[in-house]
Amino acid sequence: MNENIASQHDDDHAAALLSGRQPALTGCPWHDVNEMLQSAGLRPTRQRMALGWLLFGKGARHLTAEMLYEEATLAKVPVSLATVYNTLNQLTDAGLLRQVSVDGTKTYFDTNVTTHHHYYLENSHELVDIEDPHLALSKMPEVPEGYEISRIDMVVRLRKKR
Repeated sequence: MNENIASQHDDDHAAALLSGRQPALTGCPWHDVNEMLQSAGLRPTRQRMALGWLLFGKGARHLTAEMLYEEATLAKVPVSLATVYNTLNQLTDAGLLRQVSVDGTKTYFDTNVTTHHHYYLENSHELVDIEDPHLALSKMPEVPEGYEISRIDMVVRLRKKR
């Protein structure tokens, strides 16, 4: 078993999400966020629109809930940290974000939902995409009875040489 299975699952999930209505993206972040939310079956509330604009208006990025909350506060978007968490989880469940756990204490939300892996820079607490499309696991363990692999996330932790 290899990463192609996880990749196929991600592709199938994305196709299922967009099978109803493909969003007509225009390059206008406000319009595009509205289209993305509606195509995923989410109502474009004022808070979702504002947080979506902050998330998706700057290209591919990796944010924690706290980072997004700080951006929202600086942009004078009136939301609580609980609302930020709820919105990030709703966007993840809808397939618009990808959740990446670095360790038991830090979770990032990735706006790039394609199959890819990450470097975690320990010194700066930054998550960076690995650009090698040929990176693959050579051997997978047996999956327990009654389970299937939904996705494979590889996080390579890096630190500055001493």
